[in-house]
Amino acid sequence: MSTQPDAALAASTPLSGLSFSKGHGTGNDFLLLADPDGSIELGVEEVTAACDRHRGLGADGLIRAVPSSLVPEGRALLQNNPEAEWFMDYRNGDGSVSEMCGNGVRVFVHFLIDRGLLSLDEGAAAAVGTRGGIKVIERSPDGYSVDMGPWEFIHPEKAAARAMDALVEADGLEVPRPGLSISMGNPHTVVALAEIAELDATSLSAAPRVDPVPPNGTNVEFVVPDDPLVHDGIGQVTMRVHERGVGETLSCGTGACAAAVATRYWAGADAPDHWAVSVPGGQVGVQFHVGPDGREHVHLSGPAVLIASGTFA
Repeated sequence: MSTQPDAALAASTPLSGLSFSKGHGTGNDFLLLADPDGSIELGVEEVTAACDRHRGLGADGLIRAVPSSLVPEGRALLQNNPEAEWFMDYRNGDGSVSEMCGNGVRVFVHFLIDRGLLSLDEGAAAAVGTRGGIKVIERSPDGYSVDMGPWEFIHPEKAAARAMDALVEADGLEVPRPGLSISMGNPHTVVALAEIAELDATSLSAAPRVDPVPPNGTNVEFVVPDDPLVHDGIGQVTMRVHERGVGETLSCGTGACAAAVATRYWAGADAPDHWAVSVPGGQVGVQFHVGPDGREHVHLSGPAVLIASGTFA
């Protein structure tokens, strides 16, 4: 597929003539660029124009695949992880730089394979660099599984005492709701709701108001646990998300992990280690395990799809 973006975009961007792909993970969609020599310069205007859904190509974010050795953040990671050849330079749809994206990293690896930049057999794993650290991705029959690394409470002293650390307001909710802030390498605040009707009535056209907001802002997840919570040993929740710098998206990988972390914490010691998180764009799997560093890590699994490729006019 060859796509001709808006003339205003073509006239104002250094992306002209570059090839791109578009992909998604459970509806969370991205534009992807290969930059093997590190020559592409991305500014806020270029990213927002490309991701604009009316005058550009449309996407929740833009991902540049660049050798780790050619960017400062990547070079720092290579010191202890020389196998992480490729770096995921991720920008939100508003042009802001983000630490990483759980759905995006699956699509990123799928893009590298499609472009012949990475070879990865089914069952094999590869390491990539992100601003959220090294991520190890395993290829599976139905997609990819990513070791997202350890999770952390953003305000551990408050979370341990009260199982919440913030109050969250959103249009459609009559009163502020308690939230729990989780770091998955990027910040999240998770709010539990009682039923699907309440989730459906919550408007995410404007960013929820979080007090106190984490230092670098936060993504906000509203979750409804199933009743009963556990089916065949798997915890089940339904989630909607407002992503920092983007707005409501059909899915958020790190957000699904944070939702599972918070719900599991609220459920207590008998809560399972396997979770299914339903989002408007589909379903992803979340699994907890002890990592090589002795800390509890989170694995995220789900599909990755490339839907189109073309050239910027």
